[in-house]
Amino acid sequence: MENISVAICDDSALMRNLIGRIIEETEGLSICFKAQNGQDLLDKLSSEKEKPDVILLDIEMPVMTGVQFLQERRSRGINVPVIVISSIATEGAAVTMQCLSLGASDFVTKPGGTSVSLKIGDVSRDIVENIASYGGRYARRHGKNVYDPEFFDHQLKLKEAEKFVQEKKGSDSLKSTSLAASEKPENKLPPSAMWRPYKPKEKVDIKPLRDGGKIEVIAIGISTGGPNALRDVFKAIDAELKQPVLVVQHMPAGFTKEFAASLNSICPLTVTEAVDGELILNGHVYIAPGNKHILVEHHATGNIIKLSDAEQRNGHRPSADVLFESVAKVYQNRALGVIMTGMGRDGAAELAEMRKQGAWTLGQDQDSSIVYGMPRVAWELGGVQKQVPLQSMAAEISAIAKEHLYN
Repeated sequence: MENISVAICDDSALMRNLIGRIIEETEGLSICFKAQNGQDLLDKLSSEKEKPDVILLDIEMPVMTGVQFLQERRSRGINVPVIVISSIATEGAAVTMQCLSLGASDFVTKPGGTSVSLKIGDVSRDIVENIASYGGRYARRHGKNVYDPEFFDHQLKLKEAEKFVQEKKGSDSLKSTSLAASEKPENKLPPSAMWRPYKPKEKVDIKPLRDGGKIEVIAIGISTGGPNALRDVFKAIDAELKQPVLVVQHMPAGFTKEFAASLNSICPLTVTEAVDGELILNGHVYIAPGNKHILVEHHATGNIIKLSDAEQRNGHRPSADVLFESVAKVYQNRALGVIMTGMGRDGAAELAEMRKQGAWTLGQDQDSSIVYGMPRVAWELGGVQKQVPLQSMAAEISAIAKEHLYN
């Protein structure tokens, strides 16, 4: 098995070393080279013999910023995927959305404050997941035999479990020793285990309780690969779409308002970050705020949006499962549920519940998904009526919504 090769570009030696340590300690990943700014990165991309499968890129750097690098990358036709390392400040969110519009694949947040070395662990999961997803996809398309993203997900969960056991024992060390057999989490692969390819499960056959009705709402759940996938969908969505659209995109707090604004600039419909208690309007797209669950509630004067601080579900807040669950309850068969690219299984179980209630459902297909985790599990659970490639998703949503438009 080959490694996913990573280039790190950051003007901070501390950040280069901390991120490098995460990569070096993760089986299946390796460092290609490190660069101090965008110009240094361009030079090394041209001169270094080994080429990266993915680039981690800081934004604010001397000589050449991350934004300037992305502009130059586009003009030179460099297609290596780029993951931006972003500040969580408001201005950082705006620049991050600019980076996505310039072709960056996704972003991870940079730990702030004075204890950066301690806080880097808070975002290590995001860093590894993004490298595994975007870098792994690029590597496989260029003939490399690399691990599937689910392998890295197992490693991360094992590391978290080991850390939890150590902390429970009162250990001061963050470095892990092997867990006793009785302490190992069930169904998790140890980092040294040989990779066992995913074996597809037989699809469950769901018999809906009622026939599909007239569609009054569209609900979308999406994760890894989502920022650019949603740009593709909403740029091409039918301007005459009548139904409201509610979206759960796994994204940190502080970024979803800017993300909604960036989608609004390219979408023929109005796109905003959802607000607690607001009336759900036709032809309007609502993006769930970071770190808030989004639900729908029935009121005599019209259905409204409710935001919740309830515990994470499937490791996420917002969670697609929470949204789909509330849509199934309020709208039953009068809804369209869509599950798209993403690691894990968030949204899968409750999309199946939507389908059981008679709702119409779609799932993104494997070839066009950055990670075929969420849509695959939803398909196996019987929650997906039809699998659709990303390039056809906007047209498919628009056609179904128009065909089953309520009066």
